[in-house]
Amino acid sequence: MKEKEAKKAIIDIGQRMYVRNFVAANDGNISIKTGDNEVWATPTGVSKGFMKKKMLVKVDLDGNILEGTLKPSSELKMHLRAYKENPDIKSVCHAHPPISTSFAIAGIPLDTPVLAEAVISLGDVPIAPYAELGSKEVPEAVAPFCHTHNGVLLANHGVVTWAEDAYAAYYRLESIEYYANILMITEKIIGKQNTLTQEQIDRLLAMREKFGIRRGGTPKKV
Repeated sequence: MKEKEAKKAIIDIGQRMYVRNFVAANDGNISIKTGDNEVWATPTGVSKGFMKKKMLVKVDLDGNILEGTLKPSSELKMHLRAYKENPDIKSVCHAHPPISTSFAIAGIPLDTPVLAEAVISLGDVPIAPYAELGSKEVPEAVAPFCHTHNGVLLANHGVVTWAEDAYAAYYRLESIEYYANILMITEKIIGKQNTLTQEQIDRLLAMREKFGIRRGGTPKKV
């Protein structure tokens, strides 16, 4: 994305996060890589539903501020590590969607094969180990998944997703929350799940390349 488009996308995605109740108060952060060593990101201490373009911050991959008057979030370290780990990644979104965050708090990965779409686009959503907010342990916890998955649950924290473009990264947040909701309803409320067979799972996984999806885990065996 060009810088002008990236800033517009960050504002739009922040508003979508806010109206969908994926964030509360000043939670969450969004970033888009616009050059080999340039990243536009959300500032700290600002609600994602009420951001202005002038509030956004441009940094290099080491976190040095290149443009902007506000400070970036301390959690930007997680975004920058994802970009360094996998150059294919061009955008990262972090939020606290209530249902998937509840799975993260409970220590339950999203890996039951019940939705064809989830198998193709996500495969599974593992849990990254707990790390103190803003610490160097947060990017370390996320790094191992950047080549193999499209997002992870952050233990006792929230959800982070990434993709080759900004809206794909955000849509993965929506997909993860929807997947978590389905698992919660079928397992805990209805009390019954008809899981996909291994043959069905294998055929769905083979379809990923057709849809241009480069990463994604494998659901647990049924």
